[in-house]
Amino acid sequence: MNIRNLFLCLCSLLLSVSVSAKTFTVGVALANFDLNFVSILRTQMQKELKANQLNGQFVDAKGDVALQAQQVDDFINQGVDAIILNPVDTQGVLPMINAAKNAAIPLIFVNRKPEVKLPAGMAYVGSDSALGGEMQMEALAKKMHYKGNVAILMGALSNEEARERTRAVEAVIAKYKDMKVVEKQSAKWQRNEAVDVVSGWLLNQRPVDAIAANNDEMAIGAIMALNQAKNEKIFVAGIDGTPDGQQFIKNGKMALTIFQDARGQATGAVKVTKSLLDKQKVQAFSWIPYQLITPENYAAFSASK
Repeated sequence: MNIRNLFLCLCSLLLSVSVSAKTFTVGVALANFDLNFVSILRTQMQKELKANQLNGQFVDAKGDVALQAQQVDDFINQGVDAIILNPVDTQGVLPMINAAKNAAIPLIFVNRKPEVKLPAGMAYVGSDSALGGEMQMEALAKKMHYKGNVAILMGALSNEEARERTRAVEAVIAKYKDMKVVEKQSAKWQRNEAVDVVSGWLLNQRPVDAIAANNDEMAIGAIMALNQAKNEKIFVAGIDGTPDGQQFIKNGKMALTIFQDARGQATGAVKVTKSLLDKQKVQAFSWIPYQLITPENYAAFSASK
């Protein structure tokens, strides 16, 4: 082998080593760092990215869809290899989908399902929102002996989760002739907002037997308002099964919650991202199952986690 050929072989070897040693960078755009569930999602995702030898860049949209769209554009301009998106507005994702598609960057949605068809190279990892609402209300109806008045605390109406969970709750209530919805209002996923909403219901002396909240944070806010009014007769149910929610189950203040596996969703999102980066085929939808948590099964559930 002459010197020229040897030099070319060495260059080829060095190039192949540098390519194989490339560390992918994943941009992670989250809806709101302040939300308890999103905080768990972020922490687990950081661990999973590191375990998979992927660099992660995290940004907080602070509930602002315009800011999130700009953050996704910034990721694309920075040349990230993939984007994981927890959308602020599940109906307002098309510009972000088109931007990622035009840049040939894999886009993986997590936790909040986009309400548009996903093109190739994109996927969703999360849970079935309607099923969560159905499980919540069926369990709550059983505790109410299938009679009584229900108030619904809705999340932000820009989210598919809030609308689908609420529709499912209403559908369950409609099945039972002695049950009806007497109040329905958004508290935007927030504990403090829920305190204000429920305090208003109590002030107006609405006949409420149970409150179905779209998430644990609003359920906890409802419980705080009920405690202030010294009213412990109303059942309160949440969704997410966050550590705070589980504590309220343990102390008997919350009737039940539906565990939505934030860690499972985070792990699944990173796994799908890694597969797409490795040019492997993935399913368009990866469903993470829910579980019912009640005071009766809390101890066993907590021990298993």
